[in-house]
Amino acid sequence: MIVAFIDQLRAEGHAVESILRVLHQQGLGIAARTYRAWKSPTLIAARTVTDARVQDKIRELAWTVDEATGRRRMTPEGLYGRRKWVALLRRQDGLAGTSRGAVDRAMHALGLEGVVRARKLRTTIPGPDGKRAGDLLNRDFTALAPNRVWVTDFTYVRTWAGFVYVAFVLDVFAQRIVGWHASSSKKVDLVLTPLRIALWQREREGHPVSPGHLIHHSDAGSQYTVIRLTEHLALEGISPSIGTVGDAYDNALMETVNGLFKAKCIRTTVFHAGPYRTLADVEYATAGWVDWYNNRRIHGTLEMLTPIEFETLHYQAPTREPQPAK
Repeated sequence: MIVAFIDQLRAEGHAVESILRVLHQQGLGIAARTYRAWKSPTLIAARTVTDARVQDKIRELAWTVDEATGRRRMTPEGLYGRRKWVALLRRQDGLAGTSRGAVDRAMHALGLEGVVRARKLRTTIPGPDGKRAGDLLNRDFTALAPNRVWVTDFTYVRTWAGFVYVAFVLDVFAQRIVGWHASSSKKVDLVLTPLRIALWQREREGHPVSPGHLIHHSDAGSQYTVIRLTEHLALEGISPSIGTVGDAYDNALMETVNGLFKAKCIRTTVFHAGPYRTLADVEYATAGWVDWYNNRRIHGTLEMLTPIEFETLHYQAPTREPQPAK
């Protein structure tokens, strides 16, 4: 109404400043530049709009509200670096053209940055007798299909009650974790239990392991050279493969997964809010992390798909070409 009144007076030949001076005397304090801003609103740059949408979506995906406590907490996606954020946002409605620059600016504004892995301490202790299977992979971490190559290793977690060891079995084809187990002991059951779980899981899904087709690869740790494990592998028709001692790359893919587990699960509060007191705390956090890793974490070496998505596409199109793991 005021703008229309001023426009009418201007049409009669009155200057803007004179009109506003009279209005000010009547108790309506309006600056000349305010009136001109109303008449000629500043256009918002397209990049500003895009940046705002990207920032809003990252904020939505990076944090959630804990239903139990009512507090806001970070999601696993909040640990992504720029490359993963770009891929994830491009899968969202209306954000297919998200640029790396927009993600950089949004992450900076929100205080987000990708997690950096710490150095890995030595857990591999060779068996005293030195007897072990040969290396059947020779650092070639690719597979033509699921259930062709499994790699395995374990790492440790400090808790108030002492060390807890977590072992994983990973299917190389889709880099899917098919079995895991946490224990306070480093005896052979630490690595034998996840193997049994993996075999049961594949059987349950309708994709059992065929005898003579699977390679089980590990480092030269004593847990992987004991008779109980080698006999179990033989009974299942699985070929054992063990890397060389002192070789940092003989089980590189599994080392990478262990590093992700420590960096994004153990060293953050995303999967466990407080300190790790007991074995049960580690099991709870690991279960959540494995579920996220298999079903929601996008992988650069899997064409920015999750392991479950990549496997599903394979079973729908059996001729799909394998992608090397880096």
